[in-house]
Amino acid sequence: MKSFSEQCSENQKKNAVEMPSEEARAAPGNGATVNAAPTRESPAQQNGIVSSHDVSSPVSQSQTEHQLPSTAPASPAQPPREQWGGKYEFLLSCIGYCVGLGNVWRFPYLCYRNGGGVFLIPYFIMLFLTGMPLFLMELSLGQYGAAGPITVWKCCPLLKGIGIGMLCVSILVSLYYNVIIAWTFYYLGSSFQSPLPWSCDALHNIAFCGNKTNVTQSPSEVFWNVKVLGVVNSEGLHDPGPVRWPLALCLLAAWVVIFLCMLKGIRSSGKVVYVTATFPYFVLLVLIIRGATLEGSLNGVAFYLTPNWVHLANAQVWNDAASQIFYSLGIGVGGLLSMASYNKFDNNVIRDTLIITIGNCATSFFAGFAIFSILGHMAWKKGVPVGQVADTGPGLAFVAYPEALALLPGSVFWSILFFLMLFMLGVDTLFGNMEGICTAVLDEFPQLRSNQKHKTLFLALLCFAFYLMGLLLITDGGIYWFTLIDSFSTSFGLIIITLFMCIGISFFYGVNQFCQDIVDMICRCPPWCTKLLWYFKACWVVFTPFLLTFILTYIFIEMYRTSLTYGSYVFPTWGKALGVCMGAFCCLQILIWAIVAVSKESGTLKDRFKKSIRPLNSWRVNNINTATQEQHVEPQTVEGPFTVNLTEADFTAMNWEAVSEA
Repeated sequence: MKSFSEQCSENQKKNAVEMPSEEARAAPGNGATVNAAPTRESPAQQNGIVSSHDVSSPVSQSQTEHQLPSTAPASPAQPPREQWGGKYEFLLSCIGYCVGLGNVWRFPYLCYRNGGGVFLIPYFIMLFLTGMPLFLMELSLGQYGAAGPITVWKCCPLLKGIGIGMLCVSILVSLYYNVIIAWTFYYLGSSFQSPLPWSCDALHNIAFCGNKTNVTQSPSEVFWNVKVLGVVNSEGLHDPGPVRWPLALCLLAAWVVIFLCMLKGIRSSGKVVYVTATFPYFVLLVLIIRGATLEGSLNGVAFYLTPNWVHLANAQVWNDAASQIFYSLGIGVGGLLSMASYNKFDNNVIRDTLIITIGNCATSFFAGFAIFSILGHMAWKKGVPVGQVADTGPGLAFVAYPEALALLPGSVFWSILFFLMLFMLGVDTLFGNMEGICTAVLDEFPQLRSNQKHKTLFLALLCFAFYLMGLLLITDGGIYWFTLIDSFSTSFGLIIITLFMCIGISFFYGVNQFCQDIVDMICRCPPWCTKLLWYFKACWVVFTPFLLTFILTYIFIEMYRTSLTYGSYVFPTWGKALGVCMGAFCCLQILIWAIVAVSKESGTLKDRFKKSIRPLNSWRVNNINTATQEQHVEPQTVEGPFTVNLTEADFTAMNWEAVSEA
């Protein structure tokens, strides 16, 4: 078998000659004649003449004339697909999509809940054996197919349910993710008060700060549980209570921002990420420097880095590691597929995969120091071990960070900057999720894409529907529903979807063909890119499916042995069953749509299965047309006393003299 680098060099030599013929093979029976521009290898150019699209052989001319009288209705012209303004826009947009709120509030609290530094071991194992390979698979699928998470499965119609499942997961994630943005927006508005309402300088917090020996909750914890959530007014999942209208206004403002961002398109949003993708690192650096000067901060860092090996035997630790990788990288949600579908065909997806995945995980690790240095200081103030300070859950960022900001000089200014950073991170990430939903729908119904008025109406209805459903999560007991959706939307259901995606591409579509598709896209990259494909190929075929299957088995065994909790509240059995149903609903889409695909075919069951895994005729049309357009060079005008019309003989004859005599 030839190496990927040798295949790449051969493709570069044959690309110009094979492109027209391959394009004709890609869509047989469509009733359309595709005229490609002559390339550098064409005989006409070798003879010193640059021909245009109008020059064709007698055979092609006769075929065209024969097709003209056809009364078949012409297919409606599809609107041109947008593309990123540059490769850095896509790269920064993906970084902004991946580096989000989860790096600040989810990763540190998962480390905190799972025994500190021991969580880093399964986390990085999942990164190299599942995160990177699956990330590259999604980027390559979207870029090569130039389609969203549903339409892209024309490469294997049997697996269309994977795209539907991705859409379901994306809906669940978007539903509760914007609630976090609403919390951030509420804190941002509260930061304009001086002193900060969660600081000891506020008069109503004197009782919590005066006597350190009897204080069990910090002012930031009281502000979070009482003022923001109102969870003290709810008895549990069955008692949601009334809607908290200040949060409802914040949630409405958050969805308005998302709606406006979606209307601008990818070209304008790509400019914003130059700020939103770099500003968070500056703020986190300031917090780490400030936290290092606080008393007891080293104890928190030691708790963060010191592994507790007992936790490695707990299935929940591995489940949290896998879900955090998928959650932070956006794997299996459809956002990566959608954003990559707007790439140029020759974009280097391997380079982007390495930069984005390593940068994302480094940011999570970097943010952990800012969190745990503050937790160490909080533990020192309360005189308790680090493991007992603050509550686990998303409230960690809204408890530890506000208290850290209250300790900084000029706390009001830093609080505004910090929560503005969180707000931008959240909007960036949710924009990617919503782009996945919208791209999936617009690809299935292209008439919406061509009509701006209909597209605007669709976005408005979609955002308003999300707002209405999100009202449940901002009631007094909304945090319980938030925890339920958060725990099951990115748990076993997401792993099953990615497992079937990996198996389907590797064994149904063909891992060799998929690697060849990647080589076709990145032929201009250094040789190490193609050599690295051997590692990813081994992961796709062996390591990633095996590891995901092992995790699923372990999760299902331990699922009914552990209880879902928030603080001291234990979720009832019916609540946990509801969460399992949410995850199962996403997975069942794979089976349902596989049955639909098989039933549409004819013949025996074996024949139907074989037909349902074949790529559709239109699978390679988009990328071939894109490549052809990029290689097209405007023909030069040859000044002469007469017009030269080339025939088929000009391309096949051995010499020009023999043709003229004939």
